[in-house]
Amino acid sequence: MAYIKKISYYLPEKILDNQEISRKFPEWSMEKIGQKTGITERRVCGKDELSSDMAVKVAEKFFEEHNIDRAEIDFLLVCSMSPDYPFPANACLIQDLLGMKKSTAAMDYALGCSGYLYGLAVAKGLVDTGISKNLLLITSETITKYIHPEDKSNITLFGDAAAATLISTDGECSLDNFVLGTDGSGKKHIIMHRGGMRNPSMIEVDEKIDEFGNVRNINYLHMDGPEVFNFTLETVPPLIKEVLEKAKLALEDIDLFIFHQANAFMLEHLRRILKIPKEKFFMCMEHTGNTVASTIPIAMYEAAKQGKIKKGGKVLLAAFGTGYSWGSCILDYEAGY
Repeated sequence: MAYIKKISYYLPEKILDNQEISRKFPEWSMEKIGQKTGITERRVCGKDELSSDMAVKVAEKFFEEHNIDRAEIDFLLVCSMSPDYPFPANACLIQDLLGMKKSTAAMDYALGCSGYLYGLAVAKGLVDTGISKNLLLITSETITKYIHPEDKSNITLFGDAAAATLISTDGECSLDNFVLGTDGSGKKHIIMHRGGMRNPSMIEVDEKIDEFGNVRNINYLHMDGPEVFNFTLETVPPLIKEVLEKAKLALEDIDLFIFHQANAFMLEHLRRILKIPKEKFFMCMEHTGNTVASTIPIAMYEAAKQGKIKKGGKVLLAAFGTGYSWGSCILDYEAGY
């Protein structure tokens, strides 16, 4: 049986706070940004800092913080939409940079905000079937490198980060009752056009300004906020219902809900629709922003640190985003002790 054993996370040194954004875009006050997003500052990777660099830093931090020998890791699973190269996989680079044993399996997968849930599902399958005993799942995203410098809507939301999670044959909590889904017809609403084989180089286009004053250029991250908001409200409530039914649990049986930390406005809407009590709904993005696949492990780490996760508790995770893709599962902290 697979368990989550330990989690660590890494944030880049550079801080981009609301005051700096407001100076650049005077029409957006610090208060307006904070109220709209629930974020007061976010971290931005250095000019030469890549997702593999952050992955190595979070792994080194993980080994030191939890006194875990890297030689125990037999599988390295890395989630990133901003790898160093098309190939080889970032996981191969990271394995070498960390000096991990050559018998360590290593692979990448590219997925956005739902990436952590998909990674946990894959990790559970590998551990439950005996292919791996100690799998290190790393999420590492330099999303800010994809954002146009005049796209104030995305600048206010996103931050860079990496997280490391050890999934093993023993640990703090078991993970089960996965529900995953995909709707590729929503691809155009959160998309990065440049960088793949369809558009490998910069595309010559005339920049446009949308009705909200954001610069739109298909060489950079495009996110249609209203469409994504509607997708989330349509998808997440049925997702939560399905995972609870699969686990044969009621909403009241869950001790803590940790959703992908997209933005506070969206999460508060979801909380009200689902009728989740505020004290059971954990939000953790004020000092990090939306860090894509790393938001949930960061929130789990902070929730545990704040005493929100207790022995015997059940925690429901849910993620949603680009793809469209989504996923949910339930963590049982009774089974891990």
